[in-house]
Formats: sequence, structure tokens, C-alpha cells
Amino acid sequence: MAAVDPIVVLGSRVSGDQPGALLEQRLLTALALARPGQPFVVTGAGESGVMRAFLEARGGVVVAEDPHATSTNENLENVRALLPEVTRLQIVTSNFHALRTRLWAWHLGIPVRVIPAPTPLRLRPRNYLREVLATPHSAVRILWRRLKAAWLG
Repeated sequence: MAAVDPIVVLGSRVSGDQPGALLEQRLLTALALARPGQPFVVTGAGESGVMRAFLEARGGVVVAEDPHATSTNENLENVRALLPEVTRLQIVTSNFHALRTRLWAWHLGIPVRVIPAPTPLRLRPRNYLREVLATPHSAVRILWRRLKAAWLG
């Protein structure tokens, strides 16, 4: 793999063959952070191909694609399996989603640096409300997994 850890972009809604507004902000944030030759990993069922095309059309180098993940924890697990030698995953996601991403990475033992992308103003109310519900749900799932593992030894 490259000497520089890749930037991992988590998927979000697409419209046909174009990224939706949230996903476009994630991709633009990733491109703005990238150094020359910086490798990218795109992940998300139904989104990864659109993400690859967007980045490559702007000079990005996509080194891995996970077209199967449907959740934050699956994104992280799948990318880690694709790139076990990478020291730390640099994850680009929306700013409202950063806490939940860090939570799952901690639980999975995956070293990450989470880079938050801005959320368009018109999309903030719905997405922040969703995250208010999704983050505690993820925390309960993580707690359950840890308790179950402790009980089962």
C-alpha cells in the first residue's frame, strides 16, 4: 500500500449517477485534504461506484472500493479487512455523523482520524435529528455486544 494512509470516504445517498448533497460535501472535503497521489477508499452499498467516478474525474486515485457496507460499523469493518496494514484510517464523513463513527471505531479497535465534512444548511434538521436517535441506538448495540462477549467468555 502507499506510504500515506488512504482517505476513506463513507457513503451516503446518491441521485442516479451523481452524489447527493451530503455525499458531495464528503467527497469535496476528501479532495481538499488530499496530498498529491493520496489514495482514496470509497465505501457504501450502491454509492461506492458513484464515489469512485466522482473522485477519479477530479484526479483522485481510488485504491479500494467496498460496495457492500450498509452501516457505519460495516464500513469500518470492511475497510479494515481490505487494508489491514494501514496504521490509521482517515475517515471523511458528515459532521453530524463524526461522533457515531468514532464510537464504532473505538468499539471495533480501529485507529481512526475522523474528518468532518460540512452539512448543507437545508439538510441539517433532518440529519441532526436522525443522529440524535442513531447515536444512542449504536451505543446500546455496542454495549450489548460487549456484555454478550463478556458473558460468553
